[in-house]
Amino acid sequence: LSGTETQVKKLVGDLKSTSVDTQREATAQLRLLAKHNMDNRIIIANCGAISMLVNLLRSPDAKTQENAVTALLNLSINDNNKTAIANANAIEPLIHVLETGTPEAKENSAATLFSLSVIEDNKVKIGRSGAIGPLVNLLGNGTPRGKKDASTALFNLSIFHENKARIVQAGAVRHLVELMDPAAGMVDKAVAVLANLATIPEGRTSIGQEQGIPVLVEVVELGSARGKENAAAALLQLCTNSNRFCSLVLQEGAVPPLVALSQSGTPRAREKV
Repeated sequence: LSGTETQVKKLVGDLKSTSVDTQREATAQLRLLAKHNMDNRIIIANCGAISMLVNLLRSPDAKTQENAVTALLNLSINDNNKTAIANANAIEPLIHVLETGTPEAKENSAATLFSLSVIEDNKVKIGRSGAIGPLVNLLGNGTPRGKKDASTALFNLSIFHENKARIVQAGAVRHLVELMDPAAGMVDKAVAVLANLATIPEGRTSIGQEQGIPVLVEVVELGSARGKENAAAALLQLCTNSNRFCSLVLQEGAVPPLVALSQSGTPRAREKV
């Protein structure tokens, strides 16, 4: 056995300890070992740590819970581990962390759900398991980092059609429109989710109700290349499906910035215009 393997086997044994201190220390060590090293992520998974770390997501000790979720986040950088973590029934315990954890544990739980959602099957599993409500709650009420992690997870989940309505019903659009204030530093992330939600009727209605149209027009005018592209895509969906929304878009003075975008934007943005 390599030195690392011997160390990991001992730490995995410590995860079963009845001592809270021993568990806390072992999760902290595994979190660190999985942080920067590809090989360690494989060794830790092969030593059977994943299912035990998943169990510790329900630890009453806040620091152990935070270490366990961060260790899983670090392990999930490896694609095989993404599948192994989902197969270890991690999704519901991750939701428990989203609802009960420290601010850092909540951020890292959202980031882990994002990481797992890279795998298509997991987009379905996560959406059906009740994660969207707590992610939307984090989007509205989390730390700045938590909001970013929640929006990235929701973006990935919104790629799977069935999840779009769930995200709208959970009240995401209001938060996304608020986060399109440049001061939040999240315009591109928020507008990317809105562009996906604008492809369903409930999403368009919600964008209209939550005063999303003026903000989208502003992004077409002043946003980054990527932001402009997604804002134009959302406005296109709003205009082609509703005369009322089309009038609102025109009233907001969208035509000049859209014309400018059609001449100078990215190829994908020009296509939307």
